[in-house]
Amino acid sequence: MSRSVKVIGVGDNGQGSLLPLYIKWIHESEVLVGGERNLAFFPAYNGEKIVIKGSLPELMSKLQNEERSVVILASGDPLFYGIGGYAGKKLEGVHIYPAVSSIQLAFARMGESWHDAYITSVHGRSMKGLAQRIDGKDKVALLTDETNSPSAIAAYLLSFGMTEYRAFVAENLDGAEERCCWYELDQLVTEIFSPLNVVILKKQAPGPVWPLGIEDDQFAQRKPDKGLITKKEIRVLSISQLALQVDSVVWDIGTCTGSIAIEAARIAREGSVFAIEKNEDDLQNCLENSAKFRVDLTAVHGRAPKGLDAFADPDAIFIGGSGGEMQELLEICAARLKPNGRIVLNAATIETLYEADKTFEKVGFTTQISLVQVSRSKPILHMKRFDALNPIYIITAQRKQTDIEGGTGDE
Repeated sequence: MSRSVKVIGVGDNGQGSLLPLYIKWIHESEVLVGGERNLAFFPAYNGEKIVIKGSLPELMSKLQNEERSVVILASGDPLFYGIGGYAGKKLEGVHIYPAVSSIQLAFARMGESWHDAYITSVHGRSMKGLAQRIDGKDKVALLTDETNSPSAIAAYLLSFGMTEYRAFVAENLDGAEERCCWYELDQLVTEIFSPLNVVILKKQAPGPVWPLGIEDDQFAQRKPDKGLITKKEIRVLSISQLALQVDSVVWDIGTCTGSIAIEAARIAREGSVFAIEKNEDDLQNCLENSAKFRVDLTAVHGRAPKGLDAFADPDAIFIGGSGGEMQELLEICAARLKPNGRIVLNAATIETLYEADKTFEKVGFTTQISLVQVSRSKPILHMKRFDALNPIYIITAQRKQTDIEGGTGDE
């Protein structure tokens, strides 16, 4: 175990960002750990330098057995998407000494407060799901990288129609080549930036708002008699039965227009939604609707249960169609569902209801079933009459309580 581990934040101007005491600690240490850029700020260091590359668990394992004094250099605030939190969990006796974070500096250059901003990172991670996470936010701060650059972010936002935002890009903050400018998104697409930058999005005009229960005619869809879509009333009730949380992982099997998946993603903004559809035309409608409603879900062409193995384990599963493989599908869904998760299945026939209920019983799930019959008003001359929608069985399935609690009675 190391005698001392200090994690010190460094700005882009290197030693100029550090207190004299911090510089003293660095030179008195026996092991200096950091990225190549941060280590280069200390060319006269006499101890051992360890460059952070590859596996962090492997590095932490090495440092756990280190008897010499250690300083770890991090960019900005080590606890803000940095190594500080991870080191604090893996090593004993860690002390954190932050510098001003790049986000703080960027907002300072803007001259605006940042306590009310939504802050996230696409540094070293996919932009997948970013659209629904930031939609409607007034101010968004993004940590970037060379792949998820300001121009890539702008192109991504424009693909979801987020034209109400302008971008403030702050490059090389506190460095000799610092540059901070405002850009329109379409202008930003063609610009080239230093890899060291922060992007701040600021809403300039109101964006579209879609409360739960988007009207059916707002979705692109195939339209035979009565339309191939989970109707709004059924959709809202089914989604309520999924008991979604903000970070839920959701499957939508037989997504068709994507209406369930889209509304689920707008609730589970910090989670992820996976959808599968066997009809290629319906899948294209789903993707078109996803872009319109600013939902960055994963939608694939396939006939479930094939294709489900590529999806992350779900907290909630909606099944709008089974394609005739009901028993195999429900067995796989039951096996993959996380503890305390729910499966919600819509059935239009009593045969599907019967088969689903029996299969859920077989795999150790209890069911709660609602028969929903909805009629909508329709004008007739100067009066109104009611037009009935197809009745739907909403089947909500959960593991039996003994399975959830882990008690089988055999222990």
